[in-house]
Amino acid sequence: MTEPKKATAGGKAEPRARSVRVVVLALMIAMLLAMLDNLIVGTAMPTIVGDLGGLEHLSWVVTAYTLATAASTPIWGKLGDMYGRKGIFLTSIVIFLIGSVLSGMAQDMSQLIGFRAVQGLGAGGLMVGVMAIIGDLVPPRERGKYQGMMAGVMAIAMIGGPLVGGTITDHLGWRWSFYINLPLGAVALAMVTAVLHLPRTERRRAKVDYLGAVLLTVGITAIVLVTTWGGTEYAWDSAVIMELIALGVASLVGFLFVETKAAEPIMPLHIFRNRNFTLMSVVGFMAGFVMFGAVLFLPLFQQSVQGASATNSGLLLLPMLLAMMIVSLVAGRITTSTGKYKVFPIAGSVLMIAGLFLLATMDTGTTRFTSGVYMAVLGAGMGFLMQITMLVAQNSVELKDMGVASSTTTLFRTLGSSFGVAIMGALFTGRVQDEMAARGGGGATERSAQLDAASLAELPAPVREAYEYAVSSGTHLAFLVGGSVAVLALLAALFVKEVPLRGSAKPEAPSADGAVGPQAETTKASQAV
Repeated sequence: MTEPKKATAGGKAEPRARSVRVVVLALMIAMLLAMLDNLIVGTAMPTIVGDLGGLEHLSWVVTAYTLATAASTPIWGKLGDMYGRKGIFLTSIVIFLIGSVLSGMAQDMSQLIGFRAVQGLGAGGLMVGVMAIIGDLVPPRERGKYQGMMAGVMAIAMIGGPLVGGTITDHLGWRWSFYINLPLGAVALAMVTAVLHLPRTERRRAKVDYLGAVLLTVGITAIVLVTTWGGTEYAWDSAVIMELIALGVASLVGFLFVETKAAEPIMPLHIFRNRNFTLMSVVGFMAGFVMFGAVLFLPLFQQSVQGASATNSGLLLLPMLLAMMIVSLVAGRITTSTGKYKVFPIAGSVLMIAGLFLLATMDTGTTRFTSGVYMAVLGAGMGFLMQITMLVAQNSVELKDMGVASSTTTLFRTLGSSFGVAIMGALFTGRVQDEMAARGGGGATERSAQLDAASLAELPAPVREAYEYAVSSGTHLAFLVGGSVAVLALLAALFVKEVPLRGSAKPEAPSADGAVGPQAETTKASQAV
């Protein structure tokens, strides 16, 4: 196994550690591919619609990608466990790059939507593959060293995505917002192929759980469509939404039944018997709920109330993103040196709640400095949570379930983001429209959630003031609800049991194949919870 060992008299550990760092760098490039894509494409969408037409299908360009990513995530994780992580991961990169090329070549909106689904299919494997391979390579206690890199990739994607997307679209054309993935993907492919060496995985003879995969895919698709369409494309009480809810519930109930019978279930239910794993799934769901809601509404508040441009509103998220990156790095270092981690989910949840309630106090008179301080508090909370949840979840299962543990944790975070955006978005929109109607700004009510700083300046003063107040009121409600929901993350964190991280105790005994592995310690940890 290519994991770093302690230095020996011969000094052979350092080359091995450097090898792991090179692999992790390649994995971070692959992770950047998946995270950047939606942000770059989002900036290019107006130009794409102008070229291809099909404005009525605009939302599907993003929805197709999100659906394919969410639905394929558990399947990629299980395939990696069954057939070997490296080959499955390389396959996901190739599929993502094929989807990128086809999307760049699309001649109409229908083709683009279909090719974006191919991209999303590959993206699901990218995210899970990165987390699972790091779980294979680096013992949990040592993994804290790399948390700063992961948080840094997320910050780079959120800040750089819109900037890169706008620059590429303006100077090279929208098709290059897809083609830009090719050089990054080629580098990741070459580095992973050349440097990543994992133990050979004996293929499991049981058949793939196809029925479970289909039922889970249908259930996840229905959930994502409900959260995407509810309150926007269709009313929450419409027949379409009700049918999707019924389909989702029926599929997931059927999935749970099938998983109890399958020889190789897509999502083994026994992993949820581990208390820490279940609690981290809850915390991850809440972290996704809060983070993506904040990333959606903070730029809107900054543009509409504080007068920031679209570009500047992205840069104004720096306090949150930098705090998240720095805190994640510090928490990782402390975890590595002490082996203790329970305090971080608790501290993260407390800071996340505090940050959300502080953001809920913002109004039309809040300065950018003040909002930046509030964002830093939220970012610090997210920094404690984002990587620790994955670390504890992976430490709670046996190595043979590393893929499904990584994919399940990722899936819960993805579903949390879908619910967060849907619920907070519905509350925000409803409050804005109510306030605009009450204050006589009815002329702008229909497009009230789409006004930027430039168009806002063109409104009559009374309407502009009404709109600023309405957006401020809407964000107040959204963050207030987000803070209330985040209390569940704190309750879950309080019940986490601090099980020693693998690699933190006695030196690990060689396994039968001669590789150093934490299998026995993992089993003990699982039994201890």
